[in-house]
Amino acid sequence: MSAPERIPPRSMTAAELLAEGELTVRGRLREASNAVLYCTVAREGQEVACVYKPVAGERPLWDFPDGTLAQRELAAYEVSEATGWQLVPPTVLRDGPYGEGMVQLWIEATADAELLALVDGEEPEPGWKAIGFAEVGEGRTALLVHADDERLRRLAVLDAVINNADRKGGHLLPAPDGRLYGIDHGVSFHVEDKLRTLLWGWAGDPLPGDAVEVLEGLQKAMAPGGALAARLSGLITPAETDAARARVDALLASGRHPEPGGEWPAIPWPPV
Repeated sequence: MSAPERIPPRSMTAAELLAEGELTVRGRLREASNAVLYCTVAREGQEVACVYKPVAGERPLWDFPDGTLAQRELAAYEVSEATGWQLVPPTVLRDGPYGEGMVQLWIEATADAELLALVDGEEPEPGWKAIGFAEVGEGRTALLVHADDERLRRLAVLDAVINNADRKGGHLLPAPDGRLYGIDHGVSFHVEDKLRTLLWGWAGDPLPGDAVEVLEGLQKAMAPGGALAARLSGLITPAETDAARARVDALLASGRHPEPGGEWPAIPWPPV
């Protein structure tokens, strides 16, 4: 599917267009586990492609409350915006043809971006970080690596804050303009440690200075009465907000990227 032209620079933001435009369903992404509809949204001569995930199409999960995935997607966007890194595409909650759901700007990913790879050997080459060994058939294993990329590192920090339980390779969208987006954050913000990600290459490493500054800003914004805490209050529970705040505090206290806890599978399946 090819996306319509991006929004030309003017007063209406992408989020405003997503929230206020006429939403038209064009197709369905059938490989998704929940209902994911490819749509366009149009208003005042502007049109963009988007993804619409109606709450009614969410598959129940054993460890997350029913009907909350769309709100968690928006909560992840709110945290991303608060970092200033803009790692999550513009996202809104709104009514649609199948009821309330999450609507997110469609990102046309660059096909030739090299973010993940399987390589021979025990150690990654320069410019890559090791994730772990993977079965590749016929009793062989290969080293799974991800790029040593600042954009991925920022996503790793965001995932640690929101407790993302499903950071797969297919959820990484490098855009033609050089930006990198993360999508599919419906299983985030659990009060228990459920961080599952392919971005373990920096586990235990000191956080870079810009990440520390961002986390300090989040700490203030997520404090009781803070602007981000207020935005999250209608999307996740008070206990989940408290847990996210505690994760920010823990990251700042340690000054390091988190490491796998050992009580939960560290890498999502399938990984891509």
